[in-house]
Amino acid sequence: MSKVKDIGLAEQGRLKIEWAEDRMPVLKELRRRHEDKKPLRGVRIGGCLHITKETAVLVRTLMAAGASTAWCGCNPLSTQDDVAAALSTEGANIYGWRGLSNEEYYWCIQKVIEAEPDITLDDGADLVFTLHREGRKQIEGIRGGTEETTTGVHRIRAMSNEGRLRYPIIAVNDAETKWDFDNYYGTGQSTMDGILRATNLLLAGESVVVAGYGRCGRGIANRMRGMGAEVTVCEVDPIRALKARMDGFRVTKMDEAAKLGKLFVTATGCKDVIVGRHMKEMKDGAILCNSGHFNVEVSVSELESLASEKKPMGPSNMQYTLRDGKRLYLLAEGRLVNLAAAEGHPSSVMDMSFANQFLSILFLANTGRQLKPGVYEVPKEQDQQVASIKLASLDVTIDQLTEDQRKYTESWESGT
Repeated sequence: MSKVKDIGLAEQGRLKIEWAEDRMPVLKELRRRHEDKKPLRGVRIGGCLHITKETAVLVRTLMAAGASTAWCGCNPLSTQDDVAAALSTEGANIYGWRGLSNEEYYWCIQKVIEAEPDITLDDGADLVFTLHREGRKQIEGIRGGTEETTTGVHRIRAMSNEGRLRYPIIAVNDAETKWDFDNYYGTGQSTMDGILRATNLLLAGESVVVAGYGRCGRGIANRMRGMGAEVTVCEVDPIRALKARMDGFRVTKMDEAAKLGKLFVTATGCKDVIVGRHMKEMKDGAILCNSGHFNVEVSVSELESLASEKKPMGPSNMQYTLRDGKRLYLLAEGRLVNLAAAEGHPSSVMDMSFANQFLSILFLANTGRQLKPGVYEVPKEQDQQVASIKLASLDVTIDQLTEDQRKYTESWESGT
């Protein structure tokens, strides 16, 4: 049933998955708790999420709980072919390989839809969107879904606000044990990892421009500063811009930052953040990359139109020579540099994100049919459960409120 690049890569992929599993203790503990009772027996999971070694641990956990799975990648360049091969030999139906064309990308999504999932797991909402656009018959049988990333949550909220969303979806991205760890620590480190793998750039003393100061951008800016870079932040939100300024970063418009930077990283979730007029102002040798979900933040079409020639400098590094002789470098085709040029977030931080996915899917399997279409938050109790298991795996213990302290925190009567 699967379609992957090379099944012969399976053993290499299994080794990667084993490495990730050893660093994902929360998911391992949840698997231990549920693999005997098989609470997902008979449930079909349709996933559209980066096919990485960390995702493989989630797929294994879902299957251990009894689910059947059909899976595709949510980005043309993020699939790890050896991991895809390994999963396809373990009973998962995998559709994806690195370097998909746009047509192939949506063919893979269609194969997941054809598996008639009871629950969808999405990263960016392409599966959800395609289902609503083309798979109306299949929607009738769906109990619910989950959404992994900020961009996807924005899309499904927009669908819900317009009355177009036809089944309940849990915004896993908005769980505190997801966005305050995965987005901040994970994106910060993995973005830097992708840039270094593609360029071997010395960040100390480099002038770096980060567009966006949400959790992802904030993580990137702080990791870059930690490596000794001089960081400038560009924002459209006045509160986020003020946070960046008070965190010690220079804050200015992209029109000005374009003249200053040597490395540009976008993480906004919006399109046309860096366009032709900015590129014309950049220094010779400037490097452009993106860590937002879609490849629309750096205008690749305008870069192509400005260039007289281009040549690959490495697997994830394209040199564009402009007509005036200036050279600009685009990493990972403007797609997610942390996944296209590296391996994505570290396993230990994805552990909490995917634990929330697993617990949310358990909830939907039991109660999804009782929920109205809409976007739902992860319960605080689930967030705290994930954090507690993670702390235990780190041998960290914390204080507990006494009964008297609990009453004090809940009372309005005590004062000066």
